[in-house]
Amino acid sequence: MKLSSYTKRAITGGIISLFIILLGTILMGRLSGYEAKELIRNSITGINTLCNTIALASATILALILTLLGISSGSKSKLKPDHYKHVLQIARVDTFVFIASLISFLLLNLPITESENVPNNWFNWVYYISLSISSILSASLIVVVIMLYNTVVNIIKIVGLGIKDHPLIEDKEEKK
Repeated sequence: MKLSSYTKRAITGGIISLFIILLGTILMGRLSGYEAKELIRNSITGINTLCNTIALASATILALILTLLGISSGSKSKLKPDHYKHVLQIARVDTFVFIASLISFLLLNLPITESENVPNNWFNWVYYISLSISSILSASLIVVVIMLYNTVVNIIKIVGLGIKDHPLIEDKEEKK
């Protein structure tokens, strides 16, 4: 699958945000197992809320893509297949984010801090994995939002502002 410049830009934005989010984790320093266990206890509700919010946002974006397709097909200008391929990429990434956030929510809801059989040094791993998961999910949602933003800007330019020489408008002479 060929990535458009819009998609590459969105992925770059997501990677930059991922590094910024993970930088905060690195700056916290090394934790002991007991500290990690307490941090998990204190942060799990926030991480669960984040997963729920990302799942809700992803589901809403999927529904809004249908509206976007209605506007695209109803425009006076005939759009190139590249526009619809870009919308398809948004839908694919958004569906991945939706599924990943639900799975993460379920995994992070396991009552691991209540278990007596888990060694204390495992809590370091669980804590850093939960932070990594929430960072990746957040960055992935940022990628989807940037991709959607690019598509909305193009639709506004074509449909709302009536730009006729936009790269996504199919030229009648190109068809021949």
